[in-house]
Amino acid sequence: MGTSSAFGGQGGGTPLVPSWLGDDGAPPAAPDGAPPDGGPPNDPPADGAPPAAPPAPPARPPIPPVADPARFSAARNNFSRFAGSGGSDRKSLGRAVSHYVGSSAGGARTAAARMGSARGAGSRLLGFLSDAVARGATEALRALNLGALAGRPIEEIFLGLADYVCPDGGSIDEGIAREAFIETITDLAGAGITDLDGLTADQMQTVFELYATNAIEARLCNDIGAKTITLPSDSREAARVQAQLNDFIRRGVADALTVARAAAAALTPDRVLQFVGRIYQQAFGILQIMGDAEAEGA
Repeated sequence: MGTSSAFGGQGGGTPLVPSWLGDDGAPPAAPDGAPPDGGPPNDPPADGAPPAAPPAPPARPPIPPVADPARFSAARNNFSRFAGSGGSDRKSLGRAVSHYVGSSAGGARTAAARMGSARGAGSRLLGFLSDAVARGATEALRALNLGALAGRPIEEIFLGLADYVCPDGGSIDEGIAREAFIETITDLAGAGITDLDGLTADQMQTVFELYATNAIEARLCNDIGAKTITLPSDSREAARVQAQLNDFIRRGVADALTVARAAAAALTPDRVLQFVGRIYQQAFGILQIMGDAEAEGA
């Protein structure tokens, strides 16, 4: 399950959406009321009047409330039953996914917000692919100062794009985004995508679908605590468990992209991030519905 082995799972008290996840990169306020350009703080008025009171410090973002310590338990227990069955207990898979989205993650909107770096990485990947479809791979690579990769095998090109799409970092969130991208590279040949120069709009959607699927799977597995789940000792059963989870998630992502096909066709660079966030939210909502249906044996 890819990145699932990288982390033992979220601590029970971890906020649903950490306060830093939505940071827009704004510089911190200057100390002592100094203006941002470094000018003198609170210069006294020339007419001898008493100096004005220093400005109030900017409000700090609120600390997210501590979440329910047991919020991952239902998803974890059901996924353990699904894994223990070797992939045959589909009802437990459905309950695991439904509980994860609806209870553990706090709903589709919050689940999408938790994707953090994977949203930014997905938008950069989709933006590059859209440019490659519109202007050709060579021009799209030149725009990123990666023109030397033009004409190379597609796996080599994507490896060269890794630092642009998902810059390496030390957080779990950044690790999930990067590992999902690496897994996507290995999935390209199986999806029949071998030539970036002849990339079509449908293939562009497939590449993004693969990335979003891998990112959601990694997020789910890390959250519920992959190290606490015992996979079947039989390697074929373990592979079947992983394949079924990946296929389940991919169907949800594919449905979300189908719904948004018109928006994807009219995508502009300034709307890519918003579009990617919407796809994640819609995908999580569809996954919860699919999970409920699977749990009921529908």
